[in-house]
Amino acid sequence: MHTIDEHAPVIVRLATVIDAPLATVWELHTDIDAWPAWNPGVESARLDGPLRTGTTFAWRTHGLDITSTVRELVPGERIVWGGPSAGITGIHVWTFERTGDRVTVRTEESWSGAPVEARPDDLRTALHQSLDAWLSALKSRAEQAL
Repeated sequence: MHTIDEHAPVIVRLATVIDAPLATVWELHTDIDAWPAWNPGVESARLDGPLRTGTTFAWRTHGLDITSTVRELVPGERIVWGGPSAGITGIHVWTFERTGDRVTVRTEESWSGAPVEARPDDLRTALHQSLDAWLSALKSRAEQAL
C-alpha cells in the first residue's frame, strides 16, 4: 500500500462527509478529464489511457503543469498518485468510505523538495487551501447530482 512521505516538510490531511452515493463520488473524483468542469482549481486535465496503476495524467492547477502517475487504485476505496512539478515531489492519497448513504472522503498529501524546504509554512498553507477547496467542490458537485 502506497502512503505519503511522512518525513516530508509539508503534510496536509483533510476529510469531508458527502451526502451522496459512493458510486457518484468515486465517478466524479476519478473522471480526471472532467475535473475542470467541477473543480475551479484545475485548469485542465487529461488522462493518458485507462485509469489503472501506472497510468499518467497531465494537469494544470494554480499555474503549475503537473504529470502525475497513478501508484495505487482500489476501485471505490482508494487512489494514490504522485509526481514532480517545479522541484516539488507530491504524493497524494485519497480514500473513500461508505457510511450509510454518505461517503467520508479523506485526503492526505505530502510535498518535498528544495522549494518546500525553503518555504514550508507558505506551501503548507497553499496546499491546505487547495485541498480544502477540492473537497468542497467535490462535495458540492456530488450532492447536486442527486
